[in-house]
Amino acid sequence: MTQTRLVVGPFNRVEGDLEVHLDISGGHVRSARVNAPLYRGFERMLEGRDPRDALTITPRICGICSISQSAAAARALGGAMGLAPTPQGANMAALIHAVENVSDHLTHFYLFFMPDFARPAYGARPWHDQVVARFSAMEGSGARAAVQARAKLMHILGLMAGKWPHTLAIQPGGVTRTPTAAEKQRILASLRGFRRFLETHLFGAALEDVAALRTQDALLGWTGGDAGVFARVAASEGMAQLGQGAGRYLSFGAYAQAQGHAFAPGIWDKGTRAPLALDGLVEDISHAWMLGRAAHPERGMTEPDEEMRDTAYSWCKAPRLNHAPMECGALARQVMDGHPLALDLAAQGGGVLARVGARLLEIARIQLLMETLAKAIDPKAVFMAQGDLPASAQGAGLVEAARGALGHWVRIEGGRVASYQIIAPTTWNFSPRDATGTPGPLEAALVGAPVRNDEQTPLSVQHIVRSFDPCMVCTVH
Repeated sequence: MTQTRLVVGPFNRVEGDLEVHLDISGGHVRSARVNAPLYRGFERMLEGRDPRDALTITPRICGICSISQSAAAARALGGAMGLAPTPQGANMAALIHAVENVSDHLTHFYLFFMPDFARPAYGARPWHDQVVARFSAMEGSGARAAVQARAKLMHILGLMAGKWPHTLAIQPGGVTRTPTAAEKQRILASLRGFRRFLETHLFGAALEDVAALRTQDALLGWTGGDAGVFARVAASEGMAQLGQGAGRYLSFGAYAQAQGHAFAPGIWDKGTRAPLALDGLVEDISHAWMLGRAAHPERGMTEPDEEMRDTAYSWCKAPRLNHAPMECGALARQVMDGHPLALDLAAQGGGVLARVGARLLEIARIQLLMETLAKAIDPKAVFMAQGDLPASAQGAGLVEAARGALGHWVRIEGGRVASYQIIAPTTWNFSPRDATGTPGPLEAALVGAPVRNDEQTPLSVQHIVRSFDPCMVCTVH
């Protein structure tokens, strides 16, 4: 049987640079190696600086998920200071973060994932004309409506974060601005407008009905709105079977508040749930262009291998938890939170349908959460606690970006940053092999993907890659 090699990339509609090297045999991918070909070095930039500079510098890692980076940096510094945000500060930080994440999900669905099905290769499908009308680049009516709805929702960030991206509103002790009673009403009005868009365009039904979905079959049978178009496409193209994962999921817990996380943290390993514990976390560098040795991020370092040795093939490190790769993202969050639909999607293989379907589920659930957080705003409360930064300390900031588990680890010595390590969601999902040869989550999910003889950029590979929604600039930060 003839085996060929194919390099796919760069990918459009992806933040940053990405290459995927495929070994193809018998019309299917037999193995894959994922390369993050751009080194950026934000961790090294922070060394020797005032630790508070992390609040300004780390959001610049990415213009898409800058609030996630800001929230992680604030949590890491808060851990070093022994300072927790006030209850209202934590709620407002959660609301600000939720606005960014739900906007990210919306952008992924309308602008990144669904436009691939408007390609001429799908022209004979009965749903193609509908996909073109709603999702084609620059012309799709659904895409235009989504961009407008997203912009109006982000008025909340203008009010409470001052700007987006790269806000300084989120601090270790809470948020910098106390909303007025009038601003609370403006936030609620923005959320009502966003709900109208979701119920009219995206779902064609009440959000509560979406949140009540329990099975993969129910998701595939959804007919309302643009989500119904997706369900029709997914059923037609076997998206449930495409790009299935290994069944290991990780969530750091999303939207931390005084009473706990809105979406629970934890580890899921092929049906077995365990509490979140990171003692067994290491960043393997055996196939990364990095010097040093595998280490927990508390003790890790980032020293690029300028010689780019042949045994490595990516600037991305390989995070492993208890010696295993972990998938993160909306599916992982909803599995760890115990939602019935997510649990069934994972049990059915956790493929492309599961990842995108979980984002749709999470859009509905985040909207319900944002409404709860906004209604609980108390303009008379304290939104910021004050604290002092010690000369020597360490802290970790664990949050959930739209794409999954994001961690910042800071070590302070002599009042300066001695070490700053970051593991981003796409670092988890797009990691290279480790010292045992175990592939990262995307590399494993690509195995078995069908490839036609005439394809130089296989559609199946694009769908699988986009189901993870990569952000490569965060990967290599």
